[in-house]
Amino acid sequence: DVAVDIRIGSPTFGKHLAIELSEKNKTQLWIPPGFAHGFSVLSDSALFYYKCTNFYNKEHERAIIYNDESLNINWKVESPMVSKRDLAAKTFQDIQDEDFFVY
Repeated sequence: DVAVDIRIGSPTFGKHLAIELSEKNKTQLWIPPGFAHGFSVLSDSALFYYKCTNFYNKEHERAIIYNDESLNINWKVESPMVSKRDLAAKTFQDIQDEDFFVY
């Protein structure tokens, strides 16, 4: 599970946190507003549950390309299967022109 700080003015703006969540370690991750979220599945299958702070709004959905060099995220997957939507995502630099959260 990965969270990227997209809060303008934050001392950790553009930094990410990556943590492995599993049935075995029973770890959860709270990702507050102002952070982008992504995940990779390291097993043959997975059940992934979200609890959100607000209703889903497709108009406000954005995506950062998973292999953005400026973020340098290690997804721990050698040959990822990525959706068409996610393959069409913008770079972190390109989405900075859009409405970001303010720290």
